[in-house]
Amino acid sequence: MPANDTEDDAPSGSSTEHIVVAVTRAIVEHRLLPGAKLVEQKLGDRFGVSRTIVRQALFRLSQLKLVRLEPARGAFVAEPSIEEAREVFAVRRMVEGQMVRQLIAQLKPADLRLLKAHVKEERQAVERIDVATRTKLLFDFHVRMAEVVGNQVLVELIQELVSRCSLITLMYQSADDAEASNAEHTDILAAIEARDAERAAALIDEHLLTVARQLTERRRVPSLRLEDALGSP
Repeated sequence: MPANDTEDDAPSGSSTEHIVVAVTRAIVEHRLLPGAKLVEQKLGDRFGVSRTIVRQALFRLSQLKLVRLEPARGAFVAEPSIEEAREVFAVRRMVEGQMVRQLIAQLKPADLRLLKAHVKEERQAVERIDVATRTKLLFDFHVRMAEVVGNQVLVELIQELVSRCSLITLMYQSADDAEASNAEHTDILAAIEARDAERAAALIDEHLLTVARQLTERRRVPSLRLEDALGSP
């Protein structure tokens, strides 16, 4: 049944969050691209909810800086400027260095196994050239570290920052460096396993700085239809 403004929906909180998660994942996996228009009716039909629920989700995504809302024009996937891109990476460098120190201070064997399994998945996705999966896994490595620390505010902050970085790298990164990123994650993990906090923090800083250095002024924004980006219901 097509969505409209008056129909009854599932509880709005869960419906809204479902759309937010789906759109964020499409952005992180580089299926939904900067500047793409997010049509309320199409989103409503795709998720089987009213346009009111869709608007709530789009507003939430705008708070996360992943969507830009324009009066009388609608919603668009954000297109961060090069200045904003550099600022986001600067914040990540400040936050993640301290995060890895805290992680090592409370590291448990189960945590190490989780991180090792994640990096192994990254490597496998890189080797089979699974672009969507490797992209998500490479960004999620940083989220996994925040989860190990166990601070939910930190997890949400890192999730927001890496989602914004996904748009940034798609727009500005000069080359596909998935293999190098996985190798750098492997080195970071080795320092974590050795419980060498200073080395781990230095490696994360260099890792993020390397990506930031790869940003260029020349944008490269491919196009993809909303239906293709989000897939079939």
